[in-house]
Amino acid sequence: MRLFVAIDLEETIRQRIVESIESLRPQAPRARWQKPESLHITLKFLGETAADCAQQLERLLAGVRHSPVTIRFAGTGFFPTPKSPRVFWGGVEGGEALASLAAAVDEAASHAGFEREQRAFRPHLTLARASGSASGNPHQQPGNKKGGNLGALAQQAPAAQPDFGTMTAHEFYLYESKLSPAGARYSKIARFPLE
Repeated sequence: MRLFVAIDLEETIRQRIVESIESLRPQAPRARWQKPESLHITLKFLGETAADCAQQLERLLAGVRHSPVTIRFAGTGFFPTPKSPRVFWGGVEGGEALASLAAAVDEAASHAGFEREQRAFRPHLTLARASGSASGNPHQQPGNKKGGNLGALAQQAPAAQPDFGTMTAHEFYLYESKLSPAGARYSKIARFPLE
């Protein structure tokens, strides 16, 4: 099973983001746009995981103690750059609290045998990927250097950056990702409260 740990979005914020996506979609019709139900903030991508390891991971994640995290969703951008766009993202601002939650999740996962993160935590929402660049991993940057037609979107990016709102996360989840020709489908396996 393919697993990752993430924070889900409040419905009002999800709806604001979806409205923005729908207004931008005509500028990049060949891009692979995220489905509304797939929007989340990844805390740790785990990948293929054996069932017994998943059970151990679930027990370890249940031991994570952290207070609720206030998160602001604002701004958009491109990975790696607007001149070579492979991913169109929405900004996520959670400060030190969100980074410390990701570190606590990383620590718990390391006790289940997962490698620790080597890169700095950069929270974001993946809104679209360049077309023709599917890697099979919904959390991996695709390798299409031409950017599908995200390049057209990057060239027309509005000067005013959107503000989708602020929420307080009171829980995080262990998700399973199932790949299909229609794209990845995510299901929540376990919920972990933030108190």
